[in-house]
Amino acid sequence: MNLYTDVPRLESLPEEFNIVIDIPMNSTSKFEYDEKGGYFKLDRTLYSPLFYPFEYGFIPQTHGEDGDALDAILLATRPTFSGCVVKSRVVGVLKMSDEAGVDHKLICAPVAKLDPRLVHIQDLQDIELHLVKEIELFMADYKKLEPGKYEFVKIEGFGSKEEAKQILIKGAQAYDNK
Repeated sequence: MNLYTDVPRLESLPEEFNIVIDIPMNSTSKFEYDEKGGYFKLDRTLYSPLFYPFEYGFIPQTHGEDGDALDAILLATRPTFSGCVVKSRVVGVLKMSDEAGVDHKLICAPVAKLDPRLVHIQDLQDIELHLVKEIELFMADYKKLEPGKYEFVKIEGFGSKEEAKQILIKGAQAYDNK
């Protein structure tokens, strides 16, 4: 089974969709799913003394502007594991770019059934301000000590739930057209 091509993105997209977790919350290692090979690999340990303050993964059967599946930041109260599929919903987007170009991060929460502690988060304004700042700081700084990468990281701000849904639709269409 290939988690990129075989896990359904769900017909209810952009309201609900699956996320495949690459990197569990609290990890200091960057794992990536090889979309062609169908396996997880260690991309690198983080060069900075930071850890992922959220779950991080991709949305199957989507294609982003950087050539890979759309990236997803998944808010969570407990870490999962690499390869875990989590039915989710979008609440906003962190607009950014890096050495590969446009690389927006969709900010998501699990559907209510999976974590009732996060059911109140429906939009960016529902996320506690400190966590929003942690997300922005982490994404801005985790490449700081990596040669040839940090100077390309640009945080362009946060976008609404509606902007995120449009990115999702566009990503699904790009996958279907490739």
